[in-house]
Amino acid sequence: MTDSPERAFHVSWDQFHRDARALAWRLAEMAPFSAVVGIARGGLVPAAIVARELNLRIVESISVVSYEHTAQQGPPKIVKPIVPEIAVGRGVGVLVVDDLVDTGATVRVVRELLPKAHFATVYAKPLGRPHVDTFMTEVSQDTWIHFPWDLGLAFQAPIAATKG
Repeated sequence: MTDSPERAFHVSWDQFHRDARALAWRLAEMAPFSAVVGIARGGLVPAAIVARELNLRIVESISVVSYEHTAQQGPPKIVKPIVPEIAVGRGVGVLVVDDLVDTGATVRVVRELLPKAHFATVYAKPLGRPHVDTFMTEVSQDTWIHFPWDLGLAFQAPIAATKG
C-alpha cells in the first residue's frame, strides 16, 4: 500500500467490535476450537473478542512484521513465534485471527507453521481472500483501513469535498 491510498475506510471502536462479534457468530457454527492465536498487532483485539465470544481460554499470539505505517517493508518476518505447545498438532483445533488479510503474505508465513489451523479475519481484500478460511467483510484492494487503535477524534471533510 502506498502512503496515499485511493480510498480510506475509517472503522470506529463500535463498528470494529460489531464486525468482530459477527465473525465470532460465523465461527461458532464451525468445528470446536481449542485455542486462538492472534497475529500481532492488529489481530490481538479481534482475537480477544472472538475468544470471549467462543469461550476459549487459551489465547496465544504470533508477531509478524511486514508494514511500517502504510509502507510495506518487504517479505513478512516472524519477530515473536508462537509457543511450541500450539504448534504440536500443526494447528489442529487452532483458530488464527487477524484484523485484515491484504495480499495474504502474512497468512502464508503463519500457515507454514500451522497448516491445519483455521484462519479468520475481520476484513479481507480480494488478493488476500483466498488465503483465509473465513472473513467477515470484503473491501477493495485500493482501500486503506484506518483501525480505531490508529485514530483520534478529528473533523472529517465531506466525501464530495475530497473529489476534486
